[in-house]
Amino acid sequence: MTVYFHKKDLPADIDFGNSVAVDTETQGLSLIRDKLCLVQLSAGDDDAHIVQVDRESFDCPNLKALLSNPKVTKIFHFARFDVAILKRDLGIDCTPVFCTKIASGLVRTYTDRHGLKDLCRELLGIDLSKQQQSSDWASEELSEAQLAYAASDVLHLHKLKTVLTGRLLREGRMEMAEACYNFLPTRAELDLKGWEDIDIFSHSMRRQN
Repeated sequence: MTVYFHKKDLPADIDFGNSVAVDTETQGLSLIRDKLCLVQLSAGDDDAHIVQVDRESFDCPNLKALLSNPKVTKIFHFARFDVAILKRDLGIDCTPVFCTKIASGLVRTYTDRHGLKDLCRELLGIDLSKQQQSSDWASEELSEAQLAYAASDVLHLHKLKTVLTGRLLREGRMEMAEACYNFLPTRAELDLKGWEDIDIFSHSMRRQN
């Protein structure tokens, strides 16, 4: 594994092919309070590229062009948050999308454990370390441990997509999954405008616990 670290933007000459694994790191998990810090990317080749964005200007034209390219599928785990934060801070819509967490929820109905660590352990036999999950991602200088953790969140997404696609086809749920992926920009917009914790499809419109 090689981790490439880029300040402010992705170099223009990097080609990820027709699909790229994507993850983000923010200072926290609030779509109101916390800014985007890092964007991690992988072509599924055991290498990772980490972009430390400028948190004042978010001036990163190469990164924005890649993530908004309609010919490149973006593979996320829990795309709902990443799509929202990228829309808010980079001003882009990430489509098309494949979300391993949504796919897992549709085919691994025998469990309620759909975290990335759980998927990698069961489907790939890989045990991810989450030691750096709570970390200061806004720091100007990032440790080797932080970079390794950030990279690990994208290195296995292509393989998970392959396995989960097979299961979606087996269960006849691919069309349902694609409908969920297509709804993600709208779901992100709802989250950003205040409906993050309210189930608008519920008769009672109660907040979700």
